[in-house]
Amino acid sequence: MKTIVSIKNVVDEMDILSDEHSAFLNRHTGELVTLSGEELSAAEEDDDILDYPAWQREMILKAREVISSDDYLPLPSKFDIREYHIMEEFCLSIADDKIRGALLDKIKGQGAFRRFKDAVHMNEMEDEWYRFRQDELEKIAMDWLEANQIPYAKK
Repeated sequence: MKTIVSIKNVVDEMDILSDEHSAFLNRHTGELVTLSGEELSAAEEDDDILDYPAWQREMILKAREVISSDDYLPLPSKFDIREYHIMEEFCLSIADDKIRGALLDKIKGQGAFRRFKDAVHMNEMEDEWYRFRQDELEKIAMDWLEANQIPYAKK
């Protein structure tokens, strides 16, 4: 019997990803692993783990396991998540024309993320934004799990 993966756990893992980290799911056990670029590079280059601090050695060994096994699948990356698109969809979901227009203006050009967050705060829409974003991340996670034929539960 296949392990049932928690959507919440997958979304939590996707939510903390950065450009310097990658997350993987073991399709058989449901284990989630987040590794830094340095740990993955050390594993790929087969570096001597004694050249690394003790706290990092275990993660390098895990990285070797991840890259040498077909059991681990990379979770959607920040690039796959398309945070800007989620912000834009949130703006378009706002019923009030004035607020919708103001939010859409804020997401144009450099500094869009900061201006958007400030505008969401100013309009007291933080709860709506975070709920919307969570729902979108859940959709991305469910689509990914379904595409990889991994059973999941919402809880």
